[in-house]
Amino acid sequence: MSAPGKLVLIATPIGNLGDLSPRAVAELRDADVIAAEDTRRTRGLLTHAGVSAGGRLRSVHAHNERQRAAELVEEIRRGRRVALVTDAGTPGISDPGERLVRVCLEEGLTVETVPGPSAVLAALVVSGLPTDRFAFEGFLPRKGADRSARLAALATEPRTTVLFEAPNRLVETVHALADACGPDRPVAIARELTKLHEEVWRGTLGTAVEHLAGTEPRGEQVIVLGGAPARAAAVDDDAVSAALREAIEGGSSARDAAATVAATLGIPKRRAYQLATQLRGGT
Repeated sequence: MSAPGKLVLIATPIGNLGDLSPRAVAELRDADVIAAEDTRRTRGLLTHAGVSAGGRLRSVHAHNERQRAAELVEEIRRGRRVALVTDAGTPGISDPGERLVRVCLEEGLTVETVPGPSAVLAALVVSGLPTDRFAFEGFLPRKGADRSARLAALATEPRTTVLFEAPNRLVETVHALADACGPDRPVAIARELTKLHEEVWRGTLGTAVEHLAGTEPRGEQVIVLGGAPARAAAVDDDAVSAALREAIEGGSSARDAAATVAATLGIPKRRAYQLATQLRGGT
């Protein structure tokens, strides 16, 4: 009787090919099908590991995962072992894989994982920021209400938060984080993790803005953002509005009132100014 089929999620190196585990190599060698985000990159990884592709590669990326999921589920039903890999790191983490896992579980199929390199954990542990409780944000929305909502949530998030960003959008995102969270929030920015030019910069959002003004970000970027101070997370809008109203009634402009209240309550100026503007608009 043939062995039952299954899906195996295999973490691959995020830069240094030496991080590919022996178990990952064995699973890739034994797989009947290797589903890959980029078959060209995976072919190079297999060559490095001494594993023959042998016509087993299937392309699974963000634009075809829905269609491919049905095809791969059928392969697994037939008793085949399907290995899923992405360009780097763990499938399903800001990469294809989540939908395929969900469909397999809904069909009662076996899903296993071969853990390994992770940009999230690598950046977190070298950041110097608290690691006992943390959140993963992935990539922020590029624009619109969704982006504003996520930034506002980060302003009061007490846990250390890990974000991904492309090099060409790093400066814009750090500026947005500084506006939302305030310039004193601690941050670490890691690039090219595990590669030859690995670099981890540590400081505050304010100094990060200055640092990035004189550099050209290159390579994949991971931002590790320190959590909001306890008092900032505890101050609700009603308390902020009350303080702003008092300052405005005392003769301060909305901008000056926002600056004073933000400094007093330990909240981002952006949040205080938005509430001050609302108060002005309601009078």
